Amino acid sequence: MSYRCTHYPIGNAKRNAKYVQRRMPLKFSTAFYAAIAASMIWTTAAQAAECPRKGALGTSRVLRVDAATFPRVGLKSFPQTLPLGDHEVVLTFDDGPWSGTTPKVLAALAHECVLATFFLIGKPASEHPELVRRIAAQGHTIAHHTWSHPNIKYLKPDAATAEIDKGIAAVEKAVHGTATTAPGIAMANPTTPFFRYPYFEMTPATLDLLQKRGITVFGADLWASDWEPMKPAQQLKLLTDRLRIARKGIILLHDPKAQTAAMLPAFLRYLRNNHYRVVHLVPATAATTAASTQNPK
Repeated sequence: MSYRCTHYPIGNAKRNAKYVQRRMPLKFSTAFYAAIAASMIWTTAAQAAECPRKGALGTSRVLRVDAATFPRVGLKSFPQTLPLGDHEVVLTFDDGPWSGTTPKVLAALAHECVLATFFLIGKPASEHPELVRRIAAQGHTIAHHTWSHPNIKYLKPDAATAEIDKGIAAVEKAVHGTATTAPGIAMANPTTPFFRYPYFEMTPATLDLLQKRGITVFGADLWASDWEPMKPAQQLKLLTDRLRIARKGIILLHDPKAQTAAMLPAFLRYLRNNHYRVVHLVPATAATTAASTQNPK
């Protein structure tokens, strides 16, 4: 059975923004951006371990994300995103782990000493826990993407909550070996409180629930449209053309896609050659380690 995403609707941003705006007073915007400096800890990689391969792209810095200040990020779905500087990008991968392609993605990232965030689906994570632990062991951030990749919008409220919670519990167990499956508990206390909706389809009820439980909901700022079949070279051109316009942002990719795994080495070289800097995300409560702040420079 395949858990790979086949499409991402691109018309959700305005509708999702309405969900947010109904719950977000106008004065929130001013307070939101005023709180950025106080609530986000920017950790540079100046004191990090050196990347063993000189001239690699590297990971420029670590950005600790506080869910209280950034409950929802990504301009494709929400009015706000992370405070990235010009030519700063965050790499995110959805729908893994996938045994045929995720190792290739990990190899490409390791070759350039780059760290990313993987939004994992619970069922394949439970089937390949060794691959989940491998992702974590290499310093990447493990995040959540439901149990079986349904469209949450079409589920009944209890089923939607159960789908999210079961996915979180499965990924937590894959990483740590144990996890509670009691409703709400695993969801309330994931190691990494980051979540992304399949297809970016969400409901006001689940958005409120995730916010109450301190879990940041991630959209994206740009993507490679890799759910559409295309050659790696075509995908590379599409993504780099979009990045030239955006100049920064949270990038969405899918590690189960063979075309993405094939394209990734060239895309990382493009980032390096065009002076982009990769930012690695961790929860605000996470300890920063040398493994998560590699920088060859």
